[in-house]
Parts: sequence; structure tokens; C-alpha cells
Amino acid sequence: MKESCGENHIYRVNSFRELVSTPFEGEKNAMCWSRKLNGDFKEIIYKIELDGDITTISPKELRGLQLSEQGNIARDILLNDLALFTAHGSDPILNVIKQYERDDAFPFFPTDVYSFHVDRSPVPVDTFLCTYHGTSSEIIPNAHAEQKILIPEIRTELQKIYNGPEAGFEDFLTENFFDLHYEDHGEPITLGQGHVWKLAIDHPNSSVLPSIHRAPKENKGEPRLLLIC
Repeated sequence: MKESCGENHIYRVNSFRELVSTPFEGEKNAMCWSRKLNGDFKEIIYKIELDGDITTISPKELRGLQLSEQGNIARDILLNDLALFTAHGSDPILNVIKQYERDDAFPFFPTDVYSFHVDRSPVPVDTFLCTYHGTSSEIIPNAHAEQKILIPEIRTELQKIYNGPEAGFEDFLTENFFDLHYEDHGEPITLGQGHVWKLAIDHPNSSVLPSIHRAPKENKGEPRLLLIC
């Protein structure tokens, strides 16, 4: 049975099946399958040979690791989650993240994933994610955020950068993803570890607002272990 997570825009569900089959409606644009996981996910991070700031772990690599009992428990959970999403028709990716690339092209308007933003797709689809170790992503209710391109002082600065005919300005904002980013005016909600989340995204057939979210600032020396699809 679905119930409120304490925020008007969030559903809580009790299973993977319910997570993938329950549609968003009304104000609901984020869904949480809450779990308390056992196992040592940190051990898996430090047994993987990291390649740069983001390392993708394949199921084959996971199976090849020599792990402790708690590490084995964590591995079984990861393999099962990957299998669930794959059977559902998704393309899950398991990453160890030291940090994402920063966008400093326009200091007053970063468009990297550390900025509150929405995802966009030309086809109906949702974003799924789960943090197993490290800091977790954040969301904020749409009512507590403002599209940055509508803030007068920011819009003025963007028009200076554009410096073209007024008729093309909106296309410029879309082509450079400025329209996807938001200024938060409330307390973000941390998604936590072990829980699987489904977030609504912007697509032509969506009946709800897209979920506004961002990647967290990583703790120094503590990579994140994240599944996303």
C-alpha cells in the first residue's frame, strides 16, 4: 500500500514491483522503496581498481572480487538490484564516484549535477537511483524551488551572454540546458543509503512536474557507490 513519506510530493512503496508499476499522479513526482541493508559496501569500493573520478563496475567484476562475509552480503544485494532493473528492461549502471566534473563556464550559473536540476527525455521514462555508500542525492519539492531562468537578475546576465535576437533567446536557454536548473528556497530532502528512488523527469507525455534533484558534495576521501538508470 502506498503512503506519504511526509512530503506531499513523495510516495513510499514496499517492493520493487510496486516501485516500477505505480504511476506518478497529482503532486507526486518522487517515489521511495525504503530498505535497511546489511553488508559492507565500503569493502567493495576499496576492492575495485578505480579508474579516474567515476568507475563503472560490471556484474562480472563484482563476482570476481574476494570478499569477507559482510562484503559477500553487499555483493549479493548489488547483483540482485542490477538483475531486477535489467529484467524490468532498464539499463542500470553501478558507479564508484569520487566526484563529478564541475561546470565553471559561467560562475553565476553552473549547469553541473551539483546544481538542483530536472532530467529531460524525448520519450516516457523515469530516473531510478540508489546510494549504497557515501553521501546521497537530494531532492526538493517543486513548490520550494524557482526556475533560475525566471529570476530577473540571472535572466539579465544570460541575455548578456546570448547577445542575439530576442526571438532566439528561449532556444538558447534550452540548447545550453539553462532551463533545467533551479534555485532552492527550502530544506532539501536527503535520499539516504539503501533506499531505491524513482524520480519523474520532463518528457512530452508526463502528467506531473519533473522531480528537482542534485548530486551531493562528496565527503573527502569517501567515494560514493551509486546505482542509476
